[in-house]
Amino acid sequence: MAFITPGTATGELAFRGALAQFATGVTVLTTLGPRGPLGMTVNSFTSVSLDPPLILWCPAHGSARYRAFAGATHYAVNVLAEDQLDLCLRFARTGEDFSGLGQERNPEGAPILPGCLARFDCAATATHDGGDHAILVARVLRAETREGQPLLFWDRRYGGFAPGS
Repeated sequence: MAFITPGTATGELAFRGALAQFATGVTVLTTLGPRGPLGMTVNSFTSVSLDPPLILWCPAHGSARYRAFAGATHYAVNVLAEDQLDLCLRFARTGEDFSGLGQERNPEGAPILPGCLARFDCAATATHDGGDHAILVARVLRAETREGQPLLFWDRRYGGFAPGS
């Protein structure tokens, strides 16, 4: 077992390794940026409150897409299905490639990705400092779901799980 020593390179690697043991779902956040539709793959997404319905996510300050998302008034959280690894990787690399995905938008203008397990249409409500990341809180305006299995991220790998196991 590796122990974390804060403030050291070894400690940072141990911390990242420990975080990698926590499996998460995979989302792509979408918004309408200054140059058009914009997307970002995110696994730092979670619920905050049921009443009112709030979620949060945490983009890195150093991301090339940070300013567009931190300044967005509305966005969509698209929860990826097990067979959508291509979308995950596409929006991890670049945020502007919506080719072949259609032009559907939610009422606030955020692009909608087809075939996702769930979508949350959100209005930005607060931004908090979170070290080298920001903590963005949003009110959920609408949510929709479909049947299917999630795309998961664990130990720096993508995959799914066996239902019922």
